[in-house]
Amino acid sequence: MLEVLVKKAPTVRFTQDNKTPLAELEVEFDSLRADGPACALKVVGWGKLAEELQNTVQVNSRLVIEGRLRMNTVTRPDGTKEKRAEFTLSRIHPFSSSPNVSAPSKTQQSLKSDSVNSLNNEGVKWDSSPLVPDTDDIPF
Repeated sequence: MLEVLVKKAPTVRFTQDNKTPLAELEVEFDSLRADGPACALKVVGWGKLAEELQNTVQVNSRLVIEGRLRMNTVTRPDGTKEKRAEFTLSRIHPFSSSPNVSAPSKTQQSLKSDSVNSLNNEGVKWDSSPLVPDTDDIPF
């Protein structure tokens, strides 16, 4: 999961069979160092997520994104190879840091309910048991 700021609007294209939409956008997130520059990252969304990105995400939007990170090797024009990170999106959440936020839009409500429903469908359960047992019995 990353909290990001959208720097370039999503662009949508379709796979060769012209059926599956693919959206790409550029985001940035804060550096781990307080004085460090922001880090840029390419984000890719497939299918319904691609359509959702195209319809709801704008430049300077803040989002929390879930997905997986992978490294791609790209050949530069001079023939050298470069590794670039790419984030494949699995979920997207609108983000607001302001406590006095107006009522969420229908899109935001559907994003939230989809996320909650997907969590409920997956049966995510948190193990809240203590890391150390309450007993002092040593079995040997």
